[in-house]
Amino acid sequence: RSLHTAGGAAPRPFDVEAVRAQVPILARRVHGKALVYLDNAATTQKPQAVLAALDGYYRGYNANVHRGVHLLSAEATRAHELARESVRRFLNAPAVREIVFVRGTTEAVNLVAQGFARPRLQPGDEILVTAMEHHSNLVPWQMVCTQTGARLKAVPFSEVGVLDLEAFDGLLGERTKLVALGHASNALGTIHPVAEIARRAHARGVPVFVDGAQGAPHLLADVEALGCDFYAFSGHKVFGPTGIGALWARGSLLESMEPWQGGGDMIRSVTLEASTWNEIPYRFEAGTPDIAGAIGLAAALDWLSAFEREAVRAHEGRLLAYATQLLGSLAGVTLVGTAPEKVGVLSFTVEGVHPHDVGTVLDRQGVAIRTGHHCAQPVMERYGIPATARASFALYNTLAEIDALAAAVEQAQKVFGRV
Repeated sequence: RSLHTAGGAAPRPFDVEAVRAQVPILARRVHGKALVYLDNAATTQKPQAVLAALDGYYRGYNANVHRGVHLLSAEATRAHELARESVRRFLNAPAVREIVFVRGTTEAVNLVAQGFARPRLQPGDEILVTAMEHHSNLVPWQMVCTQTGARLKAVPFSEVGVLDLEAFDGLLGERTKLVALGHASNALGTIHPVAEIARRAHARGVPVFVDGAQGAPHLLADVEALGCDFYAFSGHKVFGPTGIGALWARGSLLESMEPWQGGGDMIRSVTLEASTWNEIPYRFEAGTPDIAGAIGLAAALDWLSAFEREAVRAHEGRLLAYATQLLGSLAGVTLVGTAPEKVGVLSFTVEGVHPHDVGTVLDRQGVAIRTGHHCAQPVMERYGIPATARASFALYNTLAEIDALAAAVEQAQKVFGRV
């Protein structure tokens, strides 16, 4: 079945086949079928530019950074610090010293929770999150509230998956010490009005942390425009390696924070009695960093930034609109989360078929999606369901792959006698 020949205004040209040619794994076959990879919200596939950067480091100048006087160490250090500049440029951050390398968004949230929030929180203080958060932007705040006697409050959302800003205003109070929210929901795809939320929070003197794991791959993660105080994202969701990510924070806030982890390279001096800390950002990067990961992340960001972002956004918007129309037209399929402003995430259920069974049948057809609660159990509770099937799109996906998704869902219905 196909709807992508339907009429309408001609879209802005985007050569998706040229993009796909740069991502080797997309040529793979799975169970004898062409791979249709629609699990991008979980992790993205890697372009040749990233693979070459990783290989180049390990083959050509593998060495530890910052402490060596030999040539390989100098080359590795230069590449590592140039990667920090690539992140700064990608985020339009004011200064490279405000970029901290972390293992991913999860570590960034924990760093801010323990290094920024914990020393400032008193019993009765409040952290304001949304009911749409990934567990990684929920559990660390729960932990720090338990440690300090503070309380966690959550902004509710509507049936279609839009935050209730009236409720946000009502919850934002004198005891609110931090607002933490995702740039976009991993379970529903909803794009949150971060700039407006930051404006309202700042009017009350409250800093804002943004989990950009789902925003950075699709949206302009411009921290100046967003007006937030912290922004974190994961490399593996922006076509880079796993185990690497970045935290941006305003320099004044980083300067005021104590280190979360102790070890080598984060210190200025050490005696048996006490230590003093290195300058930012290094005081937050204890131990040998993921040097190759940072270099690979820079290659990914440079690769992504080379595309006309408006053209990419338009392409991904066409994918989402087409998938929404096509799956929404299938009897027995219910779409979960239909906010008007979304990134390329489509969650759905199939009547009478458990999401895990849907995913298993789709896999046999070569279609890779995610099934489960997506580390967003409060979202599932809001809809009264245990799990969904989730297809998520990236710039290298095609309309033909959406056709394959719909055909595979119909096959799942047939297998379980639901057609």
